[in-house]
Amino acid sequence: MPTRFANGTAGRVEDAMSALSRRHFLALSAAAASGIEGIVAARRPPAHAQGTRLHLLQWSHFIPAADTLFEAQAREFGKQAGVDVQIERINQNDIQTRVTAAIQSGAGPDIIVLANNHAHLYASSLVDVSDVAEEIGGKQGGWYDYAKVNCVAGGRWIGVPQFIISWAITYREDWLRDAGFEYPKTWDDFRKVGRALKAKGKPFGQAFGHSINDPNNWCYPLVWMWGGMEVHRDGRTVVLNSKNTLEAVKFNNVLWKEVFDEGGLAWDDGNNNRAFLSSEISLTGNAPSIYVAARQKFPDVYRGTNHGHYPPGPAGRFYWLPAWNSVVMKYSKHAKVAKDFIRFYMDRARFDAYFQTMDTFGIPATQAYRDHPLWKKDPKTSVFPETLASARQVGHAGPPGRKATETLSKYIIVDMFAKAIQGMKPEDAVAWATGELKKVYDA
Repeated sequence: MPTRFANGTAGRVEDAMSALSRRHFLALSAAAASGIEGIVAARRPPAHAQGTRLHLLQWSHFIPAADTLFEAQAREFGKQAGVDVQIERINQNDIQTRVTAAIQSGAGPDIIVLANNHAHLYASSLVDVSDVAEEIGGKQGGWYDYAKVNCVAGGRWIGVPQFIISWAITYREDWLRDAGFEYPKTWDDFRKVGRALKAKGKPFGQAFGHSINDPNNWCYPLVWMWGGMEVHRDGRTVVLNSKNTLEAVKFNNVLWKEVFDEGGLAWDDGNNNRAFLSSEISLTGNAPSIYVAARQKFPDVYRGTNHGHYPPGPAGRFYWLPAWNSVVMKYSKHAKVAKDFIRFYMDRARFDAYFQTMDTFGIPATQAYRDHPLWKKDPKTSVFPETLASARQVGHAGPPGRKATETLSKYIIVDMFAKAIQGMKPEDAVAWATGELKKVYDA
């Protein structure tokens, strides 16, 4: 059958883990034996799959070549399994709305690629995919805990990690050098360099709008690097309102005035990419998608660009890294075929090519890729895999469960910083955010 495509536009992680028993794992592995490997070996579509129309909803990738490759892999699966695969892509910020509507109506995509730890919000509406996740993890050296906690709830896998988005600082090394600077190793140096570049009309850029990645990538780590926490280790007591959090908000206000492009309050995950590629800003936090796009279309930007770590804050250096995960919806009438498709595209025979096409944009969620040659191919992107060792999940210092997910989805931490930027007293902004967190955690 033809394949059709509908294109639209480290904290206490271990506390959230529920280990599956060896007996359960063996049972799941046996159940998986009739999956895609059996289809390929038999050289004919299974009876249960023939005539099936499988609908997958995902985001529009910032590396378009990755979407092109995925489409080819879907065609291959469709041919082997006798399935009509429809891939639909929409803006990443619209996926949660679509998920909610699909669950309420009891109809929609069979597979949805969800961001971050959003699967926790819909756990009761998702198929148990423990068989698929354990099979893939067993073959690929095990899952990183950082990825696993996004997809495990109540002792079962409710999603299969696809990859973690690598994220660090992208900057114009040539402009810094021309101004007499090296990449800043401290936050004081960050201010000094930023002031000088902004005076030359090339400010730093950072998004503070409601967009699922970049604003959170900045705001959560800034709280942690100054020693702040959202909740106590008990996972219930909100402790955001602290001197440490307040100092982080005050420092961000200073940065906003001294170094940042003041359009950032309305920016989403794409605005900074466009501003950097058009040479309007000199530094921004981002995945290496800017670098890949520059190499393809903006040679001067590409030659002048490099990447660096956050300078460490008073409490250390931390990151929050976004992620994408595949879930199967309970309303789907084709859950078995959906699981087979996930097995298919996550198998190394396909995922190796997908990973290399993303070109360091994604950190594979299994440890088999820890020492992959791609990470050493370009010294300018070597910083990206290093960030995982310093990554924390939202909800620190408690577990990153449903309440932490709800806080993330409501942009409470981002809005705390944004309100202070817009003129609210930092003390009041922190108090507001603390009140909003209590509404979530006390419910």
